[in-house]
Amino acid sequence: MKEKEIINAIESEVSVYSVWTIGVTDDLEQRRKDHENPAIWYHWRADSERIARNVEKHFIDKGMKGGVGGGESPNHVYIFL
Repeated sequence: MKEKEIINAIESEVSVYSVWTIGVTDDLEQRRKDHENPAIWYHWRADSERIARNVEKHFIDKGMKGGVGGGESPNHVYIFL
């Protein structure tokens, strides 16, 4: 997906940024396990690592929890409660 498409999709799910966590990964299944299988979890496949990291930064700047990481070539963006 394109950057704006992912941003719009996240915006449609989120109203209070500070209660959500965002991240990027190259292994969705493992990352979800790492976060103890949250019940509320959304993810999107970005067209590139750059897009995934731009989306992550965009929402961290808006107050979402998160940090750097994501594996060798993360192209998935995820959010969870």
